[in-house]
Amino acid sequence: MTTATDAGGLRDALGLLKDREQVARRLLDSSARHSFDPDKELDWDAPFEEGKWFWPPELVSLYGTPLWRRMSEEQRMDLARREAASLASIGVWFEVILIQLLVRHIYDKPMDSLHVRYALTEIEDECRHSKMFTRFIAKTGVRPYPVTRLHHNLARVLKTVSTTPGSFTATLLGEEILDWMQRLTFPDERVQPLVRGITRIHVVEEARHVRYAREELRRQMVSCPRWEAELTRVSSGESARVMSVSFVNPQVYTDVGLDRREALAQVKASPHRREVMQTAAKRLTDFLDEIGVLRGVGRRLWVSSGLLAR
Repeated sequence: MTTATDAGGLRDALGLLKDREQVARRLLDSSARHSFDPDKELDWDAPFEEGKWFWPPELVSLYGTPLWRRMSEEQRMDLARREAASLASIGVWFEVILIQLLVRHIYDKPMDSLHVRYALTEIEDECRHSKMFTRFIAKTGVRPYPVTRLHHNLARVLKTVSTTPGSFTATLLGEEILDWMQRLTFPDERVQPLVRGITRIHVVEEARHVRYAREELRRQMVSCPRWEAELTRVSSGESARVMSVSFVNPQVYTDVGLDRREALAQVKASPHRREVMQTAAKRLTDFLDEIGVLRGVGRRLWVSSGLLAR
């Protein structure tokens, strides 16, 4: 639940909102201390290590299914490699969307504000991340795994018509689920050193992006008109549905010699996969629930996506 302004400023169910410029100043200070150039930080010339995973096996979509148990270890590791490339592909797609949404957000904001300066800093981060992901895909030796044409064009519509709170909700959806998985990946010594390095950089820098988006979404949900809040609830649910089905490109199953329909059916029926995705989304869904985003039709869409338990 949100309330009107308090004597000290805007307030919602989580308490008093921080001053926008104060938040931006802290994020800019953090950026100055903890920003990375992946071209210099990571050893791109080192060969991949034999017997190392490209993604923790427990996070591979088919893990624990009957099909997984029938697969050879070589097939499992190849699937992990391709799913890592698929995640990097969707990461580039999503970050290109995010960059455009951020540019839209600051278009009418005072150009001398710290809020705008931090947004431009985040855009720099996202450009480096996208370059890092494209370089990783090339090094894996597999082709990129783009989203479907339908979802590609749905995102084109989103970039055009999204409300400001809708944009920040979509931002958090793309960032927080993958962030949870990457926090399990970078300390995992079973995983390729390059993948661990990529996920470490992404986790450190995305923490700032999440803070910026959360603070701004709270502000927007308190201050936006009712119609905009309702549209945000519906659009966030639809974004969750698209994200859940785009997370892994089904072509990865064909490319490792599996029957795509059987693989998709087993992923959909997998209690382990459902638990992984809902756990990855829980920090976000708890936050969205508290600030009033998960209501009505929007909540039902989130449940249908599989990212929110009934």
